[in-house]
Amino acid sequence: MLSPGVESQLHKLPWVCDEGPGTTVILQSHIDCGSLLGHRAVYRMCFATAAFFFLFTLLMIYVRSSQDPRAAFQNGFWFFKFLIFVGITVGAFYIPDGSFSDIWFYFGVVGSFLFILIQLVLLIDFAHSWNQQWLGQAEERDSRAWYAGLFFFTFLFYSLSIVAVALLFVYYTEPDACYEGKVFISLNLTLCICISIISVLPKIQDAQPNSGLLQASVITLYTMFITWLALSNVPDQKCNPHLLTYLDNGTILAGPEGYVTQWWDAPSIVGLIVFILCTLFISVRSSNHRQVNSLMRTEECPPILEGTQQQVAGQAFDNEQDGVTYSYSFFHFCLVLASLHIMMTLTNWYRPGETRKMVSTWTAVWVKICASWAGLLLYLWTLVAPLLLPNRDFS
Repeated sequence: MLSPGVESQLHKLPWVCDEGPGTTVILQSHIDCGSLLGHRAVYRMCFATAAFFFLFTLLMIYVRSSQDPRAAFQNGFWFFKFLIFVGITVGAFYIPDGSFSDIWFYFGVVGSFLFILIQLVLLIDFAHSWNQQWLGQAEERDSRAWYAGLFFFTFLFYSLSIVAVALLFVYYTEPDACYEGKVFISLNLTLCICISIISVLPKIQDAQPNSGLLQASVITLYTMFITWLALSNVPDQKCNPHLLTYLDNGTILAGPEGYVTQWWDAPSIVGLIVFILCTLFISVRSSNHRQVNSLMRTEECPPILEGTQQQVAGQAFDNEQDGVTYSYSFFHFCLVLASLHIMMTLTNWYRPGETRKMVSTWTAVWVKICASWAGLLLYLWTLVAPLLLPNRDFS
């Protein structure tokens, strides 16, 4: 939808560059209208996917076993489900614009924030599992190579984090301006140093033997990445080299590129890659923690249902007559959040403004900064929880 070739077809739709009934805005910049159309089209595509999965979220509430008639819709009727999805998609493109884009923007903000938290849960689980597995290999094989590997990646992640901090100060701050950016970078750097120190404290090591600097370095690097994404949405041209600014002669990109509309900038591309990697991670791997498996539908054989697997013609299949292996409803809800996160990533978190332009807002900045703080607090909780709740099993 963001490609130039689709623009000519989008111009035929009723909501294209309309200010009101019976009027069409003649913009001075053809590029501006095309970019605006692409973003509105992405909003409608992701509205269709989110609406489709939300429909199944409601339909699958309280499905406890495959004996429930609704379970058949989860595992079958693919032709009709694709038909419903296509119908919703076509209908979404004929929704009058009005305030649709503005309202749907805030739905995207909330959904993307929640999905970022899910990514953080996966990242923390990945870091803990990685450290635990390599330490186990080092003890089992009595080899220093595994310790060297842990040290190498820990050093690499911290080095990349330091480089990221330096680049953020260089490109997203000014000596006498950009005070918000300076505060965000400095505060997140301080918080990352604090959790790194906490992770190697003797009491933490006694209660959580597998905790270490590897996990802290992964969380630190991801926090710097989220900080970068947040600063790329600061609505101040002096503090944001990626900012798209509207002038009298159209929409331009602040910087040496001049009159060029650039939507696929570095933050969007890297954010999309991280999203794809997280999706692949939860698809091919089972976690060491049952809670994460239940959350992300990655548990191969839940202990409660081990006896329900049957062998037929040399192939195993799950028998869910006594209980489902994962929450159908929550699975679809995660896909709703993923649809909203993709929408915000592809549109750089820009919001349709009152002048019918895509404008950057402080809302996107604060959502991403708060997500980075939530991730740090979540990781901190995994460190201190065994000390605060000694009677609970955290193995």
